[in-house]
Amino acid sequence: MKSTTLVIMAAGIGSRFGEGIKQLTSFGPSGEIIMDYSIRDAMDAGFNRVVFVIRKSMLEDFRSIIGERIEKQIPVSYAFQEMDDLPEGYAVPEGRTKPWGTGQAILACRGIVREPFAVINADDYYGKDAFRKVHDYLISVDWKAQEKYRFCMAGFVLKNTLSENGGVTRGLCRMDEGHALTEICETRNIVKTPSGGAAVQRPDGTQERLDPETLVSMNFWGFTPDFIEELADGFERFLKALPGSETTAEYLLPTIVDGLLKEDRVELTVLQSNDRWFGVTYQEDVPYVKQAIADLVDRGVYPDKLFE
Repeated sequence: MKSTTLVIMAAGIGSRFGEGIKQLTSFGPSGEIIMDYSIRDAMDAGFNRVVFVIRKSMLEDFRSIIGERIEKQIPVSYAFQEMDDLPEGYAVPEGRTKPWGTGQAILACRGIVREPFAVINADDYYGKDAFRKVHDYLISVDWKAQEKYRFCMAGFVLKNTLSENGGVTRGLCRMDEGHALTEICETRNIVKTPSGGAAVQRPDGTQERLDPETLVSMNFWGFTPDFIEELADGFERFLKALPGSETTAEYLLPTIVDGLLKEDRVELTVLQSNDRWFGVTYQEDVPYVKQAIADLVDRGVYPDKLFE
């Protein structure tokens, strides 16, 4: 059996949920958080290990609340994303308060992840279909024999990712006939219309309709381990191009992948998932997400108690 790893980006959990990580919202009937469902789905799909990317200061709390019970289900490792983890000769600009984005988060896995791996956000629900398709793609790729990088991405149907409570930002996927990604168009303030469709809400109150069946990126990637060295080289180029006073710039996976696409150095397959994506973009989304999880449990997709 080929080894595959699930990398969960969780370094930003503390800032999103208040000081520390003790305020993570429970969504499941036995106190499960969204991350638990992703791990269960990954295990069912065939992933062999989980790597949590966190801040080193979170380790004690994270392990006691999440890590120790997940370690009973699947092998677990930790990678640490730190603001000052920079190449030699670079320093953190005065006034910067956060790490350097999702590209740096995966770069933190250097030396830890040596097999094909998937990447997800810690606080998003993706559904079983995406994990199965990404896993099966990763074990099918003979990445050592390829001239180009061979990556994949779970593409979610736009109408299945919208919030009832306001506008969201989504990366609209442009693809060729073979479902190879050609471009990700980052689009802000997409709203759900009264008819159930999707539209971009303009500042002047007008709307531009979007095809609700369009596939979008929700930061669920499938990479091969050689990509991590690519990230190391790219991070130094990214830092070199910044003005010395920059305090908010981020080294982001969609931008990095888009650069490889423009250079014709990657073939990235978009794998359509028809499952509904859930996330808490607004506090008002919490009751909806809890009900959505309850519906999945009622339908038998998950047991009442996810991990015995």
